Amino acid sequence: MKRRILLADDELAISLTLKAILEINGFEVETAASAREAIARLQAGTFHMVITDMRMEEEESGYDVIRAARKAAYDPAIAILTAYPLLGSKWKSEGAQSMLVKPMNTEDLLRQIEALLIQHEDQKRRRAPAPAAADDDRKQAIKRPA
Repeated sequence: MKRRILLADDELAISLTLKAILEINGFEVETAASAREAIARLQAGTFHMVITDMRMEEEESGYDVIRAARKAAYDPAIAILTAYPLLGSKWKSEGAQSMLVKPMNTEDLLRQIEALLIQHEDQKRRRAPAPAAADDDRKQAIKRPA
């Protein structure tokens, strides 16, 4: 199964370039040219990762995409893409897990995306209840007298 990425960026050249790079490297990529479009795609599909530009319709449109991604039941990894590295940690407190600074060479980009996907999947596994514990709970429920 290919890993699906939603890429939100209003700069067509960047969007097409990143889409091509990611697809060549085995990802399935959907693009959105605005925060509004990205939010609609998040609600209509399922993605392993969301990469969003910060500045689209407005100065901080990327935060709208991040907030929508955080609400998605499928819990995608989230990275913010920006040509203007933000000072402080607001991007982290809004829910992004990684900052990708453009321009970035292809190897660095792919390495960071892979690392974030692996880290995010590990976190999701740790948050999920252990199957053995669920089995023990069922056994205890069966043993209890009615």
